[in-house]
Amino acid sequence: MLAQIRHLVVQERHWLGEHDFVEALALGQSLPGTAAGNAVTYLGFRLRGWRGATVSLAGFILPSMLMMIALGALYDRFRALPNTEQLFHGFNAAVVALIAVTAWRMGRHTSSKTWQRILIVLSFAAVIFLRATVVEVILIAGLIGIGIESFVEPRLPRLGRIRSFAVRRQQRIKERIGRRRRRKPHRFYGGYLTEAMAEQRLRDMSEQLVTQTPEDDALEDDGRSKGKFRQALLLPAWPLIAKLGLALSVSFIFLRIGAVTFGGGYVMIPEIENEVVNSHHWLTHQEFADATALGQITPGPVLIMATFVGFRVAGTIGALLCTLCVFLPSFLMTIAAGSSFKRFRSNRQTQAFLRGVAPAVTGLLAAAAWSVARAGIHTVIGATMAVLILIILLRYRPNAFWVLIGAGVFRYVLAWILW
Repeated sequence: MLAQIRHLVVQERHWLGEHDFVEALALGQSLPGTAAGNAVTYLGFRLRGWRGATVSLAGFILPSMLMMIALGALYDRFRALPNTEQLFHGFNAAVVALIAVTAWRMGRHTSSKTWQRILIVLSFAAVIFLRATVVEVILIAGLIGIGIESFVEPRLPRLGRIRSFAVRRQQRIKERIGRRRRRKPHRFYGGYLTEAMAEQRLRDMSEQLVTQTPEDDALEDDGRSKGKFRQALLLPAWPLIAKLGLALSVSFIFLRIGAVTFGGGYVMIPEIENEVVNSHHWLTHQEFADATALGQITPGPVLIMATFVGFRVAGTIGALLCTLCVFLPSFLMTIAAGSSFKRFRSNRQTQAFLRGVAPAVTGLLAAAAWSVARAGIHTVIGATMAVLILIILLRYRPNAFWVLIGAGVFRYVLAWILW
């Protein structure tokens, strides 16, 4: 997508120069959201201000959003066809390989130091085993990057000299006074006052008896009758209100995730799965894996899978709100950073934060591959396909779209042969 954008903006239309496109690419990769979406937003902002940014991003995501709504409407009918599950099984195997290759390539460029490699492993473990959210991992990793880049590394030579001086000093003291006798540990006895206060508090609470008077009963009956009257008035509009509330709930989830989704849509997969599948049970694991695959085979960014999830949860209203919310944070951040791009790029603390986030994104990508594999690959054939596709992607670098289509068709034909 970035290559096509460059060809259109720089070479064909001559709207901006090569240096402007490089700036757009650098800014797009430094902010949450997709690099292509952020670059399109910045290019539109450079050409026509915030109006140009709005129109550019809307035109970029509108075709894929409409396709995902159509696929969401036809999903149940399409899944009812024979051997359709095997088609999605092939898609999921290819998606796992694509995410794993992306994590591998990103890790090679973002883990040049030992602490960054450790951060990759810790980020993966935090998401898979500790159920940490993307927000927590990104913020903690960024703060670690600031701490190491700004405070630890500049002081390492001085700390080394201090450590060597302290070791020599300690050896001299030991030679003079010998070994020190170990003292018995001091025991602290406490908690009696706290325990007594807690027991007294519990007794006071248990002695307070709540009594209800006839006047309270009358007020309760009056309030109950008013509640029934309001319920009767709202009864015709209740289904629409319920769907709107459900759409707002799922869209707020995407709004929160979209604000910290560094590294593209792959990173948000474990967090979305945790919210819509494990916590709220809006989608099954298989439906979520299919949504990830559909986000790959449709044009546009992978984040467009939010449209499918929103449609499955709350219909067209949910699809529109989820699409808006998942792209809104990166849109606003791109405009804010684009207005002061030089200051943004030259800020040392910002760059230190991003150097901490980059390896964490690699760990999150690995966690996303694990989540999709666990939800969408259930047989030895699928696991074998994922490994073979991973090798093909690493060696030959084919187009991802044709890899996905080929994997789905191959698994579909194989199911007919083995039937």
